[in-house]
Amino acid sequence: MKYSKLDAKDHAREHMRGIWAAALNPFRPDLSFDEAGFRHNIRHWIGDLGIAGLFIAGKQGEFFSMSVEERKRNLEIAIEETDGKAGTIMSVSDQNFDTVMELARHAQDCGADYIVVHTPVLNFVKDQDETVYRYYKAISDAIDIGIAMWSHPDSGYLMSPELCARIADLPNVVAIKYSVPREMYVRLTELAGNRIQVSTASEEEWFDNVVDLGWKLYLCSSPPYLLQTANDRRMHDYTQLAFEGRIDEARVLRDSLEPVRRAIRETKPAGKPHAHGKYWQELLGQIGGRVRFPMLELTEEEKAAARAAFESCGLRL
Repeated sequence: MKYSKLDAKDHAREHMRGIWAAALNPFRPDLSFDEAGFRHNIRHWIGDLGIAGLFIAGKQGEFFSMSVEERKRNLEIAIEETDGKAGTIMSVSDQNFDTVMELARHAQDCGADYIVVHTPVLNFVKDQDETVYRYYKAISDAIDIGIAMWSHPDSGYLMSPELCARIADLPNVVAIKYSVPREMYVRLTELAGNRIQVSTASEEEWFDNVVDLGWKLYLCSSPPYLLQTANDRRMHDYTQLAFEGRIDEARVLRDSLEPVRRAIRETKPAGKPHAHGKYWQELLGQIGGRVRFPMLELTEEEKAAARAAFESCGLRL
């Protein structure tokens, strides 16, 4: 651990900044985890693209199809490859609480910077606030590492800003990935922005949130390495300009990425987000690989459409 439990909030405020990306995990043709490919991607992401931190073994990474041991190895490789050059936040999310705690302790012991824990699916529960509060409190009580909350419609409900603010009082809760309507994360920023880093995963909203809300953390999704190349780091550059207060320059760069965003958006099949992201990675020269069930692969026609959009979107390779 690089900090004590009681120093977790201060550490995150100082070090949990900039663009953090959610890693897609490459799987080989036989569906085994491609460790070499993952290492290759990490080196590109932090070395060429300047990504500040990596979100490991999340939903983008298909953690739901991975064994506990694979998830542990996923984290270990990320820590080895970042080696102090970028931050790490390990998703320990799972429906089984014992698995959450096993992964959380592993992350803490291995030297991860933080963990992130998705809200659990609560079957038949119609008033979830006390259940969710006690869930995060139990995790906070048991470990010292900084914890990020994660609220997304996938769990069947959204945490209210008031509930998030209550949980933010726990000593080592340091951030939230808050995938909610804008008015909700604006409210949480007002309620708890002095105690935790509030962020949402939308790149399209990132610039406005830096400018309007003073956010310093993008936590996080795949656009940081799908919208950029070693020779075209416009997301990185508009972020730095916005941080420096050079808003008009930043806005021009942000807007210039719209053809790339549109190319991704219009060729991504609604039921195949992971496969589309991995194919786009391959077009960029990264290691994409296969998806595991229950996710589906792209058809040749879908690949052709993505390739055509990619070639005309204006990204500089």
